[in-house]
Amino acid sequence: MAELEIKNLNKYYQLGNKSKFHALTDINLSFEKGELVSIVGESGSGKSTLMNLIGGLDSQFDGEINITGVNLKNLSDRELDEYRKKKVGFVFQSFNLIPHLTILDNVTIALTLSNVRESEKIEKATKVLEKLGLAEQIKKKPTQLSGGQKQRVAIARALINDPEIILADEPTGALDSQTTLQILDILKSIADEGKLVIMVTHSEKVASISSRVVEVSDGKIINDQNKKGRKKKQSTNIAETKVTKNKKTNLSFWSAIRLSFHNMWASKVKNFLIAFGVSISLVSLILMLAFGSGLTDYINSLANEYNNPYYVSITKRKDKDNPNMPANPLSPLPFKTDEEINEIITDINAQLEKANNEYRISNEVVSYGFNQMTYGTSTTFKFKVDENGIYSDEGQEEKSESIFYIYTTPPYYTDANMLAGNISGDNEVMFSKALLKKLGLNNYDDVCGKVRLNIDIPRYGLNTKDIISQEQGLTGDPIVSGIIDVTGIFENFPVMYVSYDYLNKLVSYVDTEGKIGFRPTALYIKTDDEKTTEFINNYLNSLDYYSGSVEEQMASMFTQMISTFSTALTIIAGISLIVATIMILVVLYMSVTERTREIGVLKSIGARRKDIKRIFSSESLLIGILSGLVGIILSLVCGGILIIALKSLLGFAPISFRWYYFVIALGISIIISVLAGLLPASKAAKLDPVESLRHE
Repeated sequence: MAELEIKNLNKYYQLGNKSKFHALTDINLSFEKGELVSIVGESGSGKSTLMNLIGGLDSQFDGEINITGVNLKNLSDRELDEYRKKKVGFVFQSFNLIPHLTILDNVTIALTLSNVRESEKIEKATKVLEKLGLAEQIKKKPTQLSGGQKQRVAIARALINDPEIILADEPTGALDSQTTLQILDILKSIADEGKLVIMVTHSEKVASISSRVVEVSDGKIINDQNKKGRKKKQSTNIAETKVTKNKKTNLSFWSAIRLSFHNMWASKVKNFLIAFGVSISLVSLILMLAFGSGLTDYINSLANEYNNPYYVSITKRKDKDNPNMPANPLSPLPFKTDEEINEIITDINAQLEKANNEYRISNEVVSYGFNQMTYGTSTTFKFKVDENGIYSDEGQEEKSESIFYIYTTPPYYTDANMLAGNISGDNEVMFSKALLKKLGLNNYDDVCGKVRLNIDIPRYGLNTKDIISQEQGLTGDPIVSGIIDVTGIFENFPVMYVSYDYLNKLVSYVDTEGKIGFRPTALYIKTDDEKTTEFINNYLNSLDYYSGSVEEQMASMFTQMISTFSTALTIIAGISLIVATIMILVVLYMSVTERTREIGVLKSIGARRKDIKRIFSSESLLIGILSGLVGIILSLVCGGILIIALKSLLGFAPISFRWYYFVIALGISIIISVLAGLLPASKAAKLDPVESLRHE
């Protein structure tokens, strides 16, 4: 049986005007092993078309091309890939070496596509290159070789998978006469070893050394001449390159990664700039997340400083009678009735019983012992201070009259919370630092124990100047007993703290409607341990109408604001990531265009569509990994600089990195890069091998 048999082969090309061009007409040829065949003819006669059909680069034809009895027309795309990989080797006029790979890698790439072990690839390729006189050149790049050396590398690549047919398209067209003879000697030696060598050529010199010359004109065979006088030389075993392949004979994922790394390294500056561009978006994303979590941590830590782990604070989030009324953490809603207080306490006790917690809240209002409850409240107030810090009498010029917030002192506040002075009692109040600053009273020593206030409480029409009652223990306008440290949540709020009992006495004294003092806006309950406190707080946070302390509400409010702000900034960072994705997509599309011929070469040596797609997808994956790593490093550097700068300016740095931020950033980088690479990879895989090889 003939090695290659062509029967009634016809090839048509579809033209733009819907007509067809008949490129090959009724070709009938038969070739045996060991033949050195030259196909000659004028340009456009159909020589290259015939070679592309024999090589399986073009499978659209009529008739038969039988390789050891198998018609190429009946093969699937996958089987044609296997045919090009194992049965045929190409040698091109322009060499078609991959410029960024070494000589050794150019030869072993055919074995890489066959999943040959790394050590065996190097061994086989080295032997072939040594036989072709290239032992000293294996680490060089193609640009460092002469034309003859490049063609020898192309021959080595064609031979490395031990094919049965060698197809050479103008193998000496770009070589000088001396080098031409050397290449022809090599091709003759390959034929002498029993392989079928078919050359397409214009050269009479090439045709003269062939054992057979087939002349083509206008797509038809016009002459087929055998030269009986040529004798075979003794074999030099150049083509003896049998390899042991792994069970899986296609390009593996890790081989694609290694090949992609080589490809990326060849354009390392371009790829690093792409990675740097993507990393800027990742840096903004990581820093926004870190900034948001840092501010949240800072606010929560400040709130925790003013909460005692052995106290539960209960405030109203909404009014059940008017649930749409907006809540204001700085001025919580009052508990209107004792029944309302009893209801929430009973509810909490039921939850404690359900959780097998022995702790219970007592409804008795006392100020000592576990499980007892005390009240707190808040409202707005006015007061007047003269230029000397003493309250204004009639006829004196008033220095200040403003509305501020007043809070009753929580039972867990102690002298440890004081910046100066002591916790207030009857006839005493405490200032926050912001309130002190608002009044222009900056010296603690000039305030504590010296400044008296004329206080108006609008809600009750109360003015302390008119209150002098020995029975209630009141002696008139209160004095500032101390400055309380509320740095953090209330740092910028002008707040005055008073004793709940003292404030209640004031209101009870002027109450003319039978009311008994203030209605509380906060319930303070002392628990037996931190776990009980945490349990009750978690339950309160699950309710619609109740919440924890004012500090917790303020922390929650600020946290929500920060979350909204961080989300907005993260969305902006996300938009920049979309732009980065488009940038990767465009660059990879350009890369496909730039490497079109390389893709054609890979297909000529048996690369499947899946292999091409895997190579380009692997490159986009590596770009994603590189972008993510660069982004993480830059985030740490920029974050470190910001932390130093903020601590220098503000005394603290609200930036908190979480390890999973980096994982998220790396994951996003990989995802957008891989997604951006899908279309270019698909485009590369679909390229026609013949057109790709012609691409300039």
